[in-house]
Amino acid sequence: MTKTLHHYVNGRRVSPKGGRFGDVFNPATGEVSAKVPLASATEVGEAVAAAKAAFPGWAKVTPMQRARVMFRFKALIEANMDKLAELVTAEHGKVLSDAKGSVQRGLEVVEFACGIPQLLKGDFTENVGTNVDSWSVRQPLGVVAGITPFNFPAMVPMWMFPLAIACGNTFVLKPSERDPSTPLFLAELLREAGAPEGVLNVVNGDKEAVDAILDHPDVMAVSFVGSTPIAEYIYARGNANGKRVQALGGAKNHMVVMPDADLQQATDALMGAGYGSAGERCMAISVAVAVGSIGDKLIDSLAPRVRAIKVGPGTDPEAEMGPLVTKAHLDKVRGYVDLGVEEGAKLCVDGRGLKLQGYENGFFLGGCLFDQVTPEMRIYKEEIFGPVLSVVRAPDFDTAVKLVNEHEYGNGAAIFTRDGDAAREFASNIKIGMVGINVPIPVPVAYHSFGGWKRSLFGDQHMHGPEGVRFYTKLKTITSRWPTGIRAGAEYVMPTMR
Repeated sequence: MTKTLHHYVNGRRVSPKGGRFGDVFNPATGEVSAKVPLASATEVGEAVAAAKAAFPGWAKVTPMQRARVMFRFKALIEANMDKLAELVTAEHGKVLSDAKGSVQRGLEVVEFACGIPQLLKGDFTENVGTNVDSWSVRQPLGVVAGITPFNFPAMVPMWMFPLAIACGNTFVLKPSERDPSTPLFLAELLREAGAPEGVLNVVNGDKEAVDAILDHPDVMAVSFVGSTPIAEYIYARGNANGKRVQALGGAKNHMVVMPDADLQQATDALMGAGYGSAGERCMAISVAVAVGSIGDKLIDSLAPRVRAIKVGPGTDPEAEMGPLVTKAHLDKVRGYVDLGVEEGAKLCVDGRGLKLQGYENGFFLGGCLFDQVTPEMRIYKEEIFGPVLSVVRAPDFDTAVKLVNEHEYGNGAAIFTRDGDAAREFASNIKIGMVGINVPIPVPVAYHSFGGWKRSLFGDQHMHGPEGVRFYTKLKTITSRWPTGIRAGAEYVMPTMR
């Protein structure tokens, strides 16, 4: 029988009260594996109320004690690494090794959050004026929320709630309804680690739950990762309701391959960055810009590799690429391949006919490779979010840089070259938030911060790392004087520190 999932509120599993449910699929077989409840605004309100009630006590817990909870949480994630990866693969479809790697990248933020006593240290200046001292502190916001995407059901939630909670906030998480089991399990692990009831709450849902979070007066800040249209919507609605919002949107990440690049290294990089996780990554490389004479050689190197990708269920240890997450998403990606052919791009490798024996109803698509793609084509402009790589030809370095800078998205970009001068100029002048030099997926480590430019990020601050601490706290500056005697007379001018 198909299992029915739950919410997680105030430290316990909560059965749904409403009658709305969504389907959770096994992407490899196409079968429904679970029913997920879609929360009403009332149910979201109950989660927010639990977080609000827990906030005063949790905010008073010392940073050192909060860090100890994070250390225990870290140990529990490590002990349950295989189970977490299996949950990711079962509902998302990515291969187990990739799922485990994504959990590890989330764990790194937990490790960063373990250093919260150091991260929350303020500044102090003695004698800013005679016998006057001044110092700053960072204090938690209150109830904060995260709305996370289907492609990283462990990593992206862990890029949000551990740091927010370590800063002294309480958290309401609305994960993707497509693969909710992983974040539900993470919530139970955090409770086992010693987080009090109500510190982390998980409500499953769709747009109704999202709007309830954005409209709720007790939610102080919202962090989001997803597509650009939804990111823009969340940023506008959240800001209109007086909330602090960081909304990370879509991407069209370019990798510029210079004529002097190591062809084998560039090919390997494009294979992993373009087809890993079936292209369902916001940092996937979806455009290769072949500069000058390397274009034909790059296509000749890529095409047989793309045809040879081992596609299979995520549990197959020999599989390099699993299925897409749902039938609807499979149809969308396949439609983009159809569109690219109609637009006149050359389809060098066509993965649309892929069929796997025993998995005929799975959401599988083979790797697809386009050549002769131009900037006017929709397959170049729009985020496909699937195993589709487009090669654009550029006559020179300046044209390649112009292509990247003129695209509406600015999440990530990379250059492959042996020329240090070209690499330095690229890194300096490219209008992109995360840049790789001979690194195809330049995702910053946990103690730096993750975020794009242009229409890939709505908001002023990036995610996790030092900017994450700033996002989940507010700055307070105190100026203090302890007079030792009577000071006569009022001052009617702006005081200065003498």
